[in-house]
Amino acid sequence: MTVFLIYIAIFLVSFVAVKFVVRSTLRDFTSLKTVTFGDESAVRPNRIASVISVLTIFLLWGAFTGSRAVPGFLHAPGPFIGEAQFTYTAEADGVAPDEATVTVTVFEIGTEVADPEVDPGEGWAKNDTDTVGAWRSGLIRVDKNDEKSRKEGHRVVAINGQPIAPGQSVQTEFGRVGMSPKGTLNFEPAKGWQMEPIWLPPPEDVLSRLYEIASAGFRGSTLGEHLGYSLFRVVVGFIFGALVGIPLGYAMGLSNWFRGWFDPIVEFMRPVPPLALIPLVIIWAGIGELGKIILLFLAALWIMAIAARAGVSGVAISKVHAAYSLGASKYQIMRHVIVPNSLPEIFTGARVAMGVCWGTVVAAELVAAEKGAGMMIMVASKFQNTDIVILGIILIGIIGFGIDILMRLAEKALVPWKGKI
Repeated sequence: MTVFLIYIAIFLVSFVAVKFVVRSTLRDFTSLKTVTFGDESAVRPNRIASVISVLTIFLLWGAFTGSRAVPGFLHAPGPFIGEAQFTYTAEADGVAPDEATVTVTVFEIGTEVADPEVDPGEGWAKNDTDTVGAWRSGLIRVDKNDEKSRKEGHRVVAINGQPIAPGQSVQTEFGRVGMSPKGTLNFEPAKGWQMEPIWLPPPEDVLSRLYEIASAGFRGSTLGEHLGYSLFRVVVGFIFGALVGIPLGYAMGLSNWFRGWFDPIVEFMRPVPPLALIPLVIIWAGIGELGKIILLFLAALWIMAIAARAGVSGVAISKVHAAYSLGASKYQIMRHVIVPNSLPEIFTGARVAMGVCWGTVVAAELVAAEKGAGMMIMVASKFQNTDIVILGIILIGIIGFGIDILMRLAEKALVPWKGKI
């Protein structure tokens, strides 16, 4: 929640700064339009906003992981590391209550420390020492060196003067002190706002892992081979899905019979997530490459069919009537009217289908794949190699974004009339 509020605050400050302070002057065709609100063709991504957005994400990532790449004054409060102390009050049968101090050394995970040495004190309740790792917690048997044991009624009744009972806890300056149902104290050092590296490593750790895998490979294959296999599966599955889906969508948009015959099938399969088909595809086609490509084919098929059908349905009837009035044949209407006017919808569907395929291939590779980005993520997660998991996610996102950019460029080159007719 804190990260979200900070992100919103940075967004608002950046928006005001760019809108009213920077306010760069655009010098292109779009800037000359007199009506822009509601005109999709007049909306262009603000590059300054894009840069600030990416930098903000990395800034928050570094700030909440204690990254060395982010100045220290921008770091979120980290976990407590050092010597923590708290006082407990104990009672026992036949003696007056007594107090003792517990000194706990909180250390960074991966380092070795020795228990601190303290004076045991003069009362029957003796001072204690222990060690606990940052982001961890530890049970502290304060009665183990006291002169009264639990058999003699030893029990802790207060921490730093605040009453405590089994199942309760007391918040101290250095962290939380709880009590188990059996009366044993549990010390949990303050964690701060930063994430533990095992859950979210800093950016430089992920970058270091990228260099390591790029140079040494991962499980016998190079990084390029892993990403190449995933990309190959996506492209092949998408191409076959488009080759079948586009003609099917055209047929459904132009023929009552085809629409009636295939509409129930398409509308039934459209909401079914591709991941739900994995068990069935494995049963039918096995766990090899064929099964993965079939799954990606099914992921793209229905999207492309619906996009092509929507493209045909969206053709202005006035254009069709105009072509007929000029003596055009059905083939000419198909070639010069329907196809050009439906291509924008098809390209939109293709971008969606490619995104779905790229997301589905990761799940498909979770099942018995020897190479692929999904396999990397799956294996790394088993060994809690979070840096590899995040690296795989980032690479998948970058490649997916790159694919989308290429498809936008292809749409711009092949459908230059989009939004203009």
